[in-house]
Amino acid sequence: MRNKINIAVLVSGGGTNLQALIDARDTVITSGVIKLVVSNNRTAYALKRAEAAGIKSVCITKAEFGGAAGMEAELVRVLVAEKIDLIVLAGFMSILSAGFTKRFEKRIINIHPSLIPSFCGEGYYGLRVHEAALKKGVKVTGATVHFVNEIPDGGEIIMQKAVRVLDGDTPETLQKRVMRLAEWKILPESVEKVSAGILKQEQQR
Repeated sequence: MRNKINIAVLVSGGGTNLQALIDARDTVITSGVIKLVVSNNRTAYALKRAEAAGIKSVCITKAEFGGAAGMEAELVRVLVAEKIDLIVLAGFMSILSAGFTKRFEKRIINIHPSLIPSFCGEGYYGLRVHEAALKKGVKVTGATVHFVNEIPDGGEIIMQKAVRVLDGDTPETLQKRVMRLAEWKILPESVEKVSAGILKQEQQR
């Protein structure tokens, strides 16, 4: 009986949340191993982070595979070949189809920079989320890790952490605080929680 599952992290940009996961290897994340990093952007700094950490990485773009359907088909092929048990979306700027999310039901998780159900769904990503929070005048925001289904940001919540909004905050300062105080903490914790759950399911079979 194995004691670790295989994890793939999907990322499009700088990979700060990927770095948080890398830094949590063998301390917070003890039930899984990050086996693969996948990006849909050849210039993503996340690929350099993966290389520095000794993690295998691949780039799968819509342009190279003839659109979203081709990209997803190649993504499925790679995930199956690498025997991936859990997919972590860590700033992956591509909406996955209902067919894809159904295939990996309860095996895909995402980090979102607000307290869902606030400031979430289609069009809410990156700085846009924090701009909307400040425009609304909320006093508390935060981050949410949730399972991914066919509805953007619509899956079951795994973990949330609140962060205070300060007077004079800009979208950029708020984004950094939410990352530091919430995202980088609850993403590794959620990965461990779900990984441990998958191992427990296997042991009960």
